[in-house]
Amino acid sequence: MKIGVFDSGIGGLSVARAIKKARPDIEVIFRHDMPEHFPYATKTPDEIFTFVVPVLQSLIDDGCVVIVVACNTVSTTLIGRLRQQFDIPLVAIEPMVKPAASMTKQKIIAVCATPTTLASPRYAELKELYAQGITVLEPDCEDWSRLIEQNAMTEARLRQEIEPALAAGADIVVLGCTHYHWVEEAIRQIAEGRAYVLQPEEAIINRLTQVLAQLA
Repeated sequence: MKIGVFDSGIGGLSVARAIKKARPDIEVIFRHDMPEHFPYATKTPDEIFTFVVPVLQSLIDDGCVVIVVACNTVSTTLIGRLRQQFDIPLVAIEPMVKPAASMTKQKIIAVCATPTTLASPRYAELKELYAQGITVLEPDCEDWSRLIEQNAMTEARLRQEIEPALAAGADIVVLGCTHYHWVEEAIRQIAEGRAYVLQPEEAIINRLTQVLAQLA
């Protein structure tokens, strides 16, 4: 059985590897959209849609029965349109506002995500549904994906955004972009003893397992 994992850049590769480790019985095909269209954070939803459709179609043509859309920007802005476009299940990824809101003791969380994700209706809906009475801080992570792709991210740059959120009382840090998984350990070290870092790979694997069971 083949499943596809798609992201704008290398971020989703961490998701693909996590799936393969958890489910060695599955053939995982990873595709990204570099270098032509990366980063998506600077593009409009309509532009992104035209970029994504051919890549997802290529995964279907290669025999994938499920596709994990391992890009928060795409999932939060376009997953409905994409599900209308394609007949196979699409597993979406989105900022973990719900679990963060349930876990925080200080009632303050920090969501690290791209500007497009933060501006999306779906992200606004997540906050409305699950973060009532919670202060949601949104550090400026606009250049993080580019820096990570260029292997140019530094601890100082991470601290520049993470430290103010921690100082403001955030005790949960949500990684709302798969690119940020590549610097997860550095963020955990910065937040150690002050905040818990959340990322969705385990949740994605659980959801994918459910979808595959439904197809069996």
